[in-house]
Amino acid sequence: MNALENRSVVVTGGTRGIGKAIALRLVSEGATRVVLGYMRNDKAAESAAEEIRAAGAEPVLVRGNIASEKVIAEIASHGPYAAVVHNAATGVIEPALETEDRHWDWTLNANARALLSLARACAPDMASGSSIVAISSLGAQRVLENYVLVGTSKAALESVVRYLAVELAPRGIGVNAVSGGVIDTEALDHFPNREEMLRAGKTRTPAGRLVEPADIADAVAFLCSPDAQMVRGHTLIVDGGYSLLA
Repeated sequence: MNALENRSVVVTGGTRGIGKAIALRLVSEGATRVVLGYMRNDKAAESAAEEIRAAGAEPVLVRGNIASEKVIAEIASHGPYAAVVHNAATGVIEPALETEDRHWDWTLNANARALLSLARACAPDMASGSSIVAISSLGAQRVLENYVLVGTSKAALESVVRYLAVELAPRGIGVNAVSGGVIDTEALDHFPNREEMLRAGKTRTPAGRLVEPADIADAVAFLCSPDAQMVRGHTLIVDGGYSLLA
């Protein structure tokens, strides 16, 4: 039996781009109830909810900053979950010397600490065979322009994944991350060098194309499946070989 069959899942940042692709893929894997966390775009949220409904599952929308205790508590109240996917990401895209402490707090809290908060709130009710998956990026390990805060938050996210993987293993809960290459979504609109990133992604990737949201969703679905039972604390890089080149 599929691990997600007739079960509930949650995807933070689940109403657009990569998050929506993940949510729809988990429905295709048998999830019948999908909690979609989102920040502020109500129109996109309603549209995503309709897509989830059309795919045959019940959507539940939770609005607000994932770093908020109130939002975490509301998400947990809709459990127990077969899969918790922390895809929500935010952050200030600035050179290191132009950042401020408040930018650090905002970025690290939403991107990294929120995963720990989600685990504390949701894991106690998750059954053996359930999964937690975090969405990271290449900036966790490599230096990208203007990416010091988000990159550091993703490095912290991957560290939290490793610690949770060990601590939750006795409960039968798998914890992993997926790190994507350059993906043409609305998130890139915040980068001043967006067009340069897209050009580099297209020309540099050995696989010959940009990574697409569906590629990330496929990896998440694998990590939420029984096939990944012995994959723990791993960051699965899905970049078409982009990061292999010097």
